[in-house]
Amino acid sequence: MRRGFLGIDVGSISTNVVFLDKDRNILFASYVRVSGNPIDSVKACMKELARLMQDKEMEIGALCTTGSGRELIGAMMGADVVKNEISAHARAAIELHPDVCTIIEIGGQDSKVTIVENGTVVDFAMNLVCAAGTGSFLDSQARRLDISIEELSRRSIRSTHPTAIAGRCTVFAESDMINKQQMGHTQEDILMGLCHALARNFIGSVARGKPLRAPVLLQGGVSANLGIVRAFENALGCEVIVPKHHMVMGAYGAALLAMEANVAKSRFRGAAIWTHHIHTRGVVCEDCPNNCEIIEIIDTDEVVGRTGGRCGKR
Repeated sequence: MRRGFLGIDVGSISTNVVFLDKDRNILFASYVRVSGNPIDSVKACMKELARLMQDKEMEIGALCTTGSGRELIGAMMGADVVKNEISAHARAAIELHPDVCTIIEIGGQDSKVTIVENGTVVDFAMNLVCAAGTGSFLDSQARRLDISIEELSRRSIRSTHPTAIAGRCTVFAESDMINKQQMGHTQEDILMGLCHALARNFIGSVARGKPLRAPVLLQGGVSANLGIVRAFENALGCEVIVPKHHMVMGAYGAALLAMEANVAKSRFRGAAIWTHHIHTRGVVCEDCPNNCEIIEIIDTDEVVGRTGGRCGKR
């Protein structure tokens, strides 16, 4: 059978899966909402992938997981490589745009900037404290306005006079948006004002003086928002590139890292894993004063993995 390489990126909002052949062609890509259950979201993707693998008579040569749920899903799936999202997104960006200097990645709950020189990551920063400027905040504003996130994007770029919105805090930003709404500003101008505020907040609070040199790539779920792209271009004074696989860049980079790991025999637990009854159980390890809360991954009645330990014992 032919070998393929699988990357799985499990974040707070979405699960992304990419399957590559040996020539680095994407045979399968999936983007699904986590909806509070990362295990079920991965199983939904694997159900689709299993059919394709059967049709093409392929097997998994290596698997890499990334994202905030990488340890959990790595243990569940039998990952050969587990990498943080900085590494995965950078690998994908460099593959598609070898001359990239700045990678802006805005996810569901955090924001990241990665600085690249000559194809090598030399610096990065993350915002993990506040949801201002992340996908979850934009989702909440779309729900408040009773519009889809796609409609939020379309309306923002119709703005002719973006209003000034306070973007350093989600609470203040929402209050400011409501205030401007009551003053009579158009919804389009308020939404574009929000996009500008989020771009300014990212540059001031996340990048914090780092040199954001072109070429600049914007990736992650928020990169689909045309207003955010325009706001970053306005703030940076240069073109902002949205790569062709922008919604699944983490999984794409993970699949590339899996391919480059030169795994002789994969630990992957099988494409039919989507049919298994998998659940988790929390236990406290009392072997030392750390008292780590361990999560056990249980497939039917067998413990197939553990995460959460700080000493490596698990």
